[in-house]
Amino acid sequence: MHPQDEQQNREPAADAPASAGGAGAEARGGSGAESGADDGRPGGGRPGGGESAFTVVVAAVANFGIALAKAVAGVISGSSAMLSEAGHSVADTVTELLLLTALRRSEKPADEDHPLGYGPARYIWALLASVATFVGGGVFALYDGVHALTHGKEPGDPLVSYLVLAVAFLLEAYSLRTGLKQAAGEAKDRRIPVRRYLRLTPDTAVKAVVMEDSAALTGLVLAALGLLGGQLTGSGVWDGIASCLIGLLLVYVAWVLGRSNSEFLIGRALPRAKREAVRRELLAVGPVEDVLELTTLVQGPTEVLIAAKIDFRDEATAAEVEAACEEAESRLRALLPSIRRVYLDPTPRAG
Repeated sequence: MHPQDEQQNREPAADAPASAGGAGAEARGGSGAESGADDGRPGGGRPGGGESAFTVVVAAVANFGIALAKAVAGVISGSSAMLSEAGHSVADTVTELLLLTALRRSEKPADEDHPLGYGPARYIWALLASVATFVGGGVFALYDGVHALTHGKEPGDPLVSYLVLAVAFLLEAYSLRTGLKQAAGEAKDRRIPVRRYLRLTPDTAVKAVVMEDSAALTGLVLAALGLLGGQLTGSGVWDGIASCLIGLLLVYVAWVLGRSNSEFLIGRALPRAKREAVRRELLAVGPVEDVLELTTLVQGPTEVLIAAKIDFRDEATAAEVEAACEEAESRLRALLPSIRRVYLDPTPRAG
């Protein structure tokens, strides 16, 4: 058998301990956070669960208040863009509630029926949150914008809408600042750009808050431009165009977040640089001759599973193999604190 980077279609936990004949090592209860970003560093990170929850709560409270204000302003002014923004904020509020559910469910400890824990549950609920953004925000805004363009609508008094947009901008900016502050701290720990961290992080709750708040600020600017265009020209076309652009923006955000969460639900490995670092640590253990097969699986921001088929020296005794497995476990957890489980299967090289 030749060495392979990974095979995600196996179930390493099911056969590793039995195949090892008592030499399989399982690491439980690790700590720290692993971004999954390919920064080339062996380890680092910090707990982020509580900080992520605070970020989501701030966003949820801000979006709920903004949604009510936008809805009132939209009814008073008759602005399609304002009503689209109200739908946007309602969708964001639902999204934050789903993200809070995701964080809470994923923190449940492993049990007999779920021996690998509940880490991936966060991605199921986060995926549902992206669907809420798509349907409740994007589709509604597109429908309202098309309706305004095809049926026509006389613009009303935009004063209230301008005031609401200004207040909403401040609240959304504060919420975005909270999310970016957390993301910047995590990115600094890993010495990588914030943009790269957001693209690769398994903490999709923070990614969702940052993307949705960024989209919200952009949507507020579009709504203001739509109101201004209607005020200057007396035509409701600008308002409808702004509503359609807001809808397209939300559809894009929902697609990006949905794709990100689906990757982790399918099963995402550690970045190549960190897989190679894991392989080097295993090869550094005395009795290890070769790493025939290496599988890594990110189960959450602070949960990584490692499974490997190891070719030990033929003259190694059972006691030496057991000691080598213990040493390998210790080295890997020192390398990446987020490694929770390690399964090593002593396997002779074919041929």
